Amino acid sequence: MREQHLENAGLIVVKFGTGILSDESKHPDPVRMKQLVAQVAEQVKAGREVVLVSSGAVGAGMGALGFDNRPADLADLQACAAIGQSKLMATYQQLFAEQGLMAAQVLLTHDDLCDRDRHLNARNSLLNLLEHGVIPIVNENDAVSCTELKFGDNDRLSAMVASLIHADLHVILTTADGVIENFGTSEAKLIPIVEQIDERIEKMASGTSSVTAVGGMVTKIDAARIATRSGIPSVIADGMEQGSLAGILAKMEVGTLFVPQEGKLKGRKRWIAFFHHPKGHIHVDEGAKTALRDKGKSLLQVGIIECVGDFARDEVVRVCDEDGTEFARGIAQFSAREITPKSARKDEVIHRDDLVIL
Repeated sequence: MREQHLENAGLIVVKFGTGILSDESKHPDPVRMKQLVAQVAEQVKAGREVVLVSSGAVGAGMGALGFDNRPADLADLQACAAIGQSKLMATYQQLFAEQGLMAAQVLLTHDDLCDRDRHLNARNSLLNLLEHGVIPIVNENDAVSCTELKFGDNDRLSAMVASLIHADLHVILTTADGVIENFGTSEAKLIPIVEQIDERIEKMASGTSSVTAVGGMVTKIDAARIATRSGIPSVIADGMEQGSLAGILAKMEVGTLFVPQEGKLKGRKRWIAFFHHPKGHIHVDEGAKTALRDKGKSLLQVGIIECVGDFARDEVVRVCDEDGTEFARGIAQFSAREITPKSARKDEVIHRDDLVIL
């Protein structure tokens, strides 16, 4: 299965987590960064294109402002990020230059990927850098963005970047070997292949009492879900191990491979599914769910039982079943105030072309 899904991985998105970039004091570790850069450089010199998504800006700026521990105040976090991002990039540019390669900084906010025109511009910018042999180094624009600083979700950002440029492979290098079954017990073992992200896999992500570890693996599995639904294989592997990236691309049993789903989403459908913060929920009855999911129909007002949130026309909303489970997303043709739940009206609320089954 690894042979099948990793055979033609020419365009790769690799995410470095803070844990593999930092020392015990959470400051960037030059030795670790050098070996990680060397791994990326090896693949570029082998003819692959690599986009690097890197955390670590806040840690890089903490020392400059005299913080021994990660600050809790958002303004202080943003200040650390503003200082640390330039330090981080200076280190990356020096290390890649030593390998005879050029790196470029690309800072993104959620709005850059949510707005359709900016979304396409970001994609074109990344692909153009790659065409010129430059390694784009992507990070959330932490100095002005609140979401990344609150949730540390560069895992999701890396999957969104992979989906944005439709990469051949998405890799998260972290401090864990991958997804571990029976974590914390004598029977713990690595899950080498995940063909479907189901409830069993999700429970493994929360199989530790460590808040940091739980959040970390949960967001990584969420990222793998985005990548695989976009038709991209995803691997979570140990970035502390030298040569892990080469091992993955040599189809060795390194980390956990998440198998891409069949029927990969096209560009606009990926944009609807993954690049928005939905503005509300539309709950539908069982008949509407079947029509949408199994018969490829549009959502009609007659099948709606409840609207939650004050969304406007042309905004992305979640589509949930009677139990509240989200199974689709789409662009609403009516605002929440214009929809009458439990009515007999058959107005088309979400056209099939604007609907994505998750």
